[in-house]
Amino acid sequence: MIEATDFRDAMSLLTTAVSVVTTEGPSGLHGFTASAVCSVTDTPPTLLVCMNQTSRSHGYFIENKILSVNVLGAQHEQISNTFASKLHSAERFEYGAWTQLQTGAPVLEDALVSFDCEIEHIQEVGTHSVFMCRVVAIKQSAQRGVREKSLVYFNRAYHQVGQMAQVDIA
Repeated sequence: MIEATDFRDAMSLLTTAVSVVTTEGPSGLHGFTASAVCSVTDTPPTLLVCMNQTSRSHGYFIENKILSVNVLGAQHEQISNTFASKLHSAERFEYGAWTQLQTGAPVLEDALVSFDCEIEHIQEVGTHSVFMCRVVAIKQSAQRGVREKSLVYFNRAYHQVGQMAQVDIA
């Protein structure tokens, strides 16, 4: 049998994008930092988000039935830490500039990309809920370009990944 600590140690070597997942609705305004987000299919556009069932905002996401996945750039390390902290939900949203798309879930204005979603299915697997989310709107960064870098998590630390500018050597 594989021990949970061994599995976590092994998974720490899987590089993942860092996102802030948000919701707003009848249960209020909430958000958390996530690394367990991935594409499921493009027809219909669907992604999945994994969330620990013991998270204090877990029930709010289920009640609101919507969420936005905000993929963070290298400049968002403080926002990632804020949404992973013990701060109250309202205090977390004091960091960054927020807007909305179709569902009303908060969208980080300068995220690399934001996926605005309706939660269609929820599957409980062990300690986590897997949200299957239909993407209803997408907002890509206005600053998309060669110098943009993504915030990723690898080996329990933040790193930056991005396209390096081409340098001509004379």
